[in-house]
Amino acid sequence: MLYFSSYIPREYTGAAVVIRTLYAALDRCGESYMLFNGAADMWARDYMPVKTRSGRYVSFRYDPVYLKDKAYAPLRTVYKRDLAPAIGLPVTYSCLVLDGGNVVFSPSRRRAVVSERAFAENPGLSQAALTARLERLLEARVIWIESLPSDMTGHADGMVRFVDEHTVLSNRTDFQNGLEQRNRRRLEQAGLRVIDFPYEQSRGISAEGCYLNYLQTQRHLFLPVFGLPQDAEAESTARALFRQQVVPVPAAGLARHGGVFHCVSWADEAHL
Repeated sequence: MLYFSSYIPREYTGAAVVIRTLYAALDRCGESYMLFNGAADMWARDYMPVKTRSGRYVSFRYDPVYLKDKAYAPLRTVYKRDLAPAIGLPVTYSCLVLDGGNVVFSPSRRRAVVSERAFAENPGLSQAALTARLERLLEARVIWIESLPSDMTGHADGMVRFVDEHTVLSNRTDFQNGLEQRNRRRLEQAGLRVIDFPYEQSRGISAEGCYLNYLQTQRHLFLPVFGLPQDAEAESTARALFRQQVVPVPAAGLARHGGVFHCVSWADEAHL
């Protein structure tokens, strides 16, 4: 089952049209989804609990550095206060600060890729201590990657996604000795095969060109497309890599606000 926030802030111009288009695609494909009330923003992945391989739900503290400004206070959702009473999941609560979009699990959920933004958001802990606590809570080996400086969220789900237990996708870049290459080396050192996936660097907070922020279910992969020359290559590459039916969905109006389909969704399934 997929879940989405029913609330889309008015200032996110164009986002509602894209999300309605995504709902229509889900309907055509026979995918089940629900809308929940009570959230202060539409980025459900970040404030909803993380589901581990044992089936445990872990709710981390949603207090990221990019929402510290008082102007963004109205956009902060507290799962325990705002959503838990209605959703009713058995949840383990953690005081660690970690967005759900910064946890990218392997299919078995025995590995989790997390960006080092988590270090900045938990300054009272050493890297070793934070790693140990996260691995215990996530029931997974944590693989650290550098966060993208141009991404205000610093999330891993815009940089890495798993194809299978031993293979990940990473954004393709023309740079030879940049962040992507350093992260590739870390992933390879963790025993993963890394495949370059089409990507177009956007300006500001926009996620236009971030095809890796797709929404995947057991039967379908809803691929964001942006009206860019790379759209066709991203679609053909996804079709070659995934067993799921690839469904391209126009996403530019949503991406301009900093995220795409993985960001606005939450899946109550252990493999997604």
